[in-house]
Amino acid sequence: MPLSLLFPLLLISFATPSISAPFDLPEFREAQAFRNGLGCSPDEKIHIAMTLDATYLRGSLAGVLSISRHSACPESINFHFVATSSPRRVQHLRRAVLSAFPSLPFSIYRFDATLVRGKISASVRRALDQPLNYARMYLADLLPPTVKRVIYLDSDLILVDDVAVLWSTPLDRNHVLAAPEYCHANFSSYFTPTFWAHTSYSSVFSDRPRKPCYFNTGVMVMDLEKWREGDYTKRLETWMEIQKKEARIYELGSLPPFLLVFAGEVKGVVHRWNQHGLGGDNKEGLCRNLHPGPVSLLHWSGKGKPWLRLDNGRPCPLDSLWAPYDLLRRKGRDLLAEV
Repeated sequence: MPLSLLFPLLLISFATPSISAPFDLPEFREAQAFRNGLGCSPDEKIHIAMTLDATYLRGSLAGVLSISRHSACPESINFHFVATSSPRRVQHLRRAVLSAFPSLPFSIYRFDATLVRGKISASVRRALDQPLNYARMYLADLLPPTVKRVIYLDSDLILVDDVAVLWSTPLDRNHVLAAPEYCHANFSSYFTPTFWAHTSYSSVFSDRPRKPCYFNTGVMVMDLEKWREGDYTKRLETWMEIQKKEARIYELGSLPPFLLVFAGEVKGVVHRWNQHGLGGDNKEGLCRNLHPGPVSLLHWSGKGKPWLRLDNGRPCPLDSLWAPYDLLRRKGRDLLAEV
């Protein structure tokens, strides 16, 4: 898709434009500055993409802090934030990021929500229906052509390991995307009976090199060169159009189109890189425990978000692992700031 259709607004991080329109955002304290250790090459960069909006800003900044804190080469990480807000509100978001990370290498790109608004079908949770939830499909168009690989991360997670390990995941010529897969999950449940009843739809999985398995799209390593060559954005859009115009074939937001295009062709990543589901299900958001095994990334996918549960005084036990990365500025003595 031509870049001109996406209205990308690249904001240089260190400009300080005047802003007159009010836009209420919480205040954040400045994080510790993190520097590269010995052995970091100035020519080796890691690219990370995340979304940025007022609702999830607190989660995004916590994610950035966790990535920087656990990286051996934090100054070698370039962050690419995608936002659907108006240009003036994007400037406010930029200033919020700068208040927490004055020297962070980052850019913000404005995603045109009208590209997907007419293709989105109502799902089980309203948050899943927001256009920004679909921006991950357009990273190959939004980011500069010089960015050939990117890690996409949701805004409700933290890392407790060096992101360079995830970045080093090999993607050979047969793989466009890498992510932890969960083949024990009931794959058929991600699609409606209508989908499975029509072979014109379900046959999409018949020629896959491996059994199609569920994977969570909140943590993905993406080869943007192969993505652009294969026009994978268009492939995802095609399934969204079928869902909107022909038949209701799925219920769960932006995930099913990714499964339809990539399941059975994903480069597997060890499960420690997405301990997801900590936000519970999409209806009640009840507390959950960690899956067995080592952990490199904790992901509060689901309805329950740790900052909301902490603010409400009803946190789940694992929310205490997210709390030390919360940069929200509080009145009075801030005990978390002293952690």
